[in-house]
Amino acid sequence: MRKLYVIGIGAGDPDQVTMQAVKAMRRAEAFFVIGKGAEKQELVDVRTAILAEHVDGPHRVIEITDPPRDRTPDDYAGVVRDWHERRAELLETAFDQVEGAGAILVWGDPALYDSTLRMIEHVLSRGHTSFDYEVIPGVTSIAALAARHRMVLHRIGEPVHVTTGRRLREDGLGPGSTVVMLDGDCSFTAIPGPDIHIWWAAYLGMPDETLIEGNLREVEQEIITRRTELRAAKGWIMDVYLLRAN
Repeated sequence: MRKLYVIGIGAGDPDQVTMQAVKAMRRAEAFFVIGKGAEKQELVDVRTAILAEHVDGPHRVIEITDPPRDRTPDDYAGVVRDWHERRAELLETAFDQVEGAGAILVWGDPALYDSTLRMIEHVLSRGHTSFDYEVIPGVTSIAALAARHRMVLHRIGEPVHVTTGRRLREDGLGPGSTVVMLDGDCSFTAIPGPDIHIWWAAYLGMPDETLIEGNLREVEQEIITRRTELRAAKGWIMDVYLLRAN
């Protein structure tokens, strides 16, 4: 493979794919898709639909099964490093199947809480294959969250803190507004105080998109209940939210 495009495709809405992304997709002859199992087949289907809409030339899709990993490890960093190594081996094998240009379609933006770029550098560092790669930015779930709730992420002159559910539980709210991603445990329940506002969204840009907004103490149980129902129905969930002290 001589060239790899790493393409951000937005938070789920096919209309969020940029013209730069479309042009890059049309230069690729093969698309690598990392599958997450049967319960997340919808994520693969969305990528397939994007290709059907925007790519009119011949191409093929090479699906890679994501290796499993422990989601609640004692040694988080060590487990992730091992997972990255196994991922790199699978990607390297897949890349060797393509002689021209390939592409990876990345949910949201490749630069924000996504490991694709690290995996590519890991593949190259192994020294068994070489290629050039280009990164195409995408609409983040944070941008989509703000747009769908019709709100500004920060108050005038204040910062925005972006973190994960795990770090929110450990560190609490950051200065200004706090955006939380990768939260499987409803970590907002651990934030004390009666005067916190939340803007929450799940499946942004997808048919099951769900939005809830209000005083945290008043809507937190509604979010937990709705999140549980959605995850049980679909087998997976992607959500993001913003917290801000009043």
